[in-house]
Amino acid sequence: MKMNIAKSIVLAGGVLLAANGAFAQDTNARSLDELLGFVKQGQTNEAKDNSAREARFRAAKAEQATMLQEAKNERTRQERRSAQLEKQFEENEKLLAATQKRLRDAMGSLQELFGHITSTAGDARSNFEGSLTSAQIQGREEFLSALVEKMSGGEQLPSIEEIERVWYLLLQEMVESGRVVSFPATIEKPNGDKVDSNVTRVGLFNIVSAEGNYLQFVPETGALSELARQPSATAEAAALTTASSVSPFYVDPTGATGGSFLAALINSPDLEERWHQGGYVGYVITAVGVIAMLIAILRLIVLGGMSSKVKAQLKATSANTNNPLGRVLKVHEDNPSMDTETLELKLSEAILKETPAIEKNLTLLKIIAAVAPLLGLLGTVTGMIVTFQAITIFGAGDPKAMAGGISGALVTTVLGLIVAIPTVLMHTIVNGKAKEIIHILEEQTTGIIAEHTEASMKG
Repeated sequence: MKMNIAKSIVLAGGVLLAANGAFAQDTNARSLDELLGFVKQGQTNEAKDNSAREARFRAAKAEQATMLQEAKNERTRQERRSAQLEKQFEENEKLLAATQKRLRDAMGSLQELFGHITSTAGDARSNFEGSLTSAQIQGREEFLSALVEKMSGGEQLPSIEEIERVWYLLLQEMVESGRVVSFPATIEKPNGDKVDSNVTRVGLFNIVSAEGNYLQFVPETGALSELARQPSATAEAAALTTASSVSPFYVDPTGATGGSFLAALINSPDLEERWHQGGYVGYVITAVGVIAMLIAILRLIVLGGMSSKVKAQLKATSANTNNPLGRVLKVHEDNPSMDTETLELKLSEAILKETPAIEKNLTLLKIIAAVAPLLGLLGTVTGMIVTFQAITIFGAGDPKAMAGGISGALVTTVLGLIVAIPTVLMHTIVNGKAKEIIHILEEQTTGIIAEHTEASMKG
């Protein structure tokens, strides 16, 4: 029994070994002996593979040791080279310092001269950047910038050619400031379109296109842009572009700044734009002013006709009811035998009935004359509030924007005064006309009463 168990164990072990080695080559064993042979052969093959693998490991180890030694040798060599380079760098630093000292000593008084050249080149560059001649002459700013950068280091000297070119550019700017020349350029229209056309430059004052439109030089882009709003002198500018002799032309008094005053002048708001700056309060003031003028004109017409009829009634012998005086006189004609006291009351009543029609809307004119300045003050206060709110948010860094807001806020005050002053004058005129008619009525009434009283006393 024990013998059979041992044989079973040996048989199982043999099967496992055969699966790892020899059995992989031929699994068709016909007996236990043949299977045992396969197991033995597999063990032999594994031993050979292990030996080959160990040999490769030993070879790789030796190769790695060689590479490690080579890396150490290279590190040592680079350390020596680094030390040599550091020493060479220190020597070069000393040599450079000594050379710079010799350069400063050799320059001597020329150092101050080169400083003046650098300053002059920098000033010329600033002037050329905003000059109208830069629209025609290109490349000056780049040369001067390179020269200033070169000389600012203090280690390079300008050449004779560079110094002469600076002198030439300054003289060229002086000559161009007194010339009127035409040259081709690209013009940027207000709508963004770009067109190629001939332009005429008048010294350092202005540039105009062939159509007579004034142009503005933009230093940031180096381009010529047509002003969105043109002055009224475009006809003279157009004539200048084709003139062969003396021709009248309006120049910008700001000179070399290239038309900044002209641009600011034509960009100033006109009367209509100023009126729109008043906003809703300005519109209300305008409407009130129009109403006041209409009322005043209408009352002048009515009172003028009424005054003519009253004067005609003064010359008539009988009362005519088409005028206030005739209607008052009609009361006396209808009551010739009435006692004096009653007649006086009747005439006073008639005058009181006529007075409202004569003084119609005079109170409204007076109210408008008083309210218009208050509306203007209201608009100014609200505009100032908006302006100071904008200053609180965005700051007061731009005086132009701040001045523009204050200017817009004051528009309503101007509108209020413009409405109030004529309204006061018109009220005075209309009130004088009304008072004149009422005075005639009272005068004639007093005369009628006096005559009636005298007739009663005689009777």
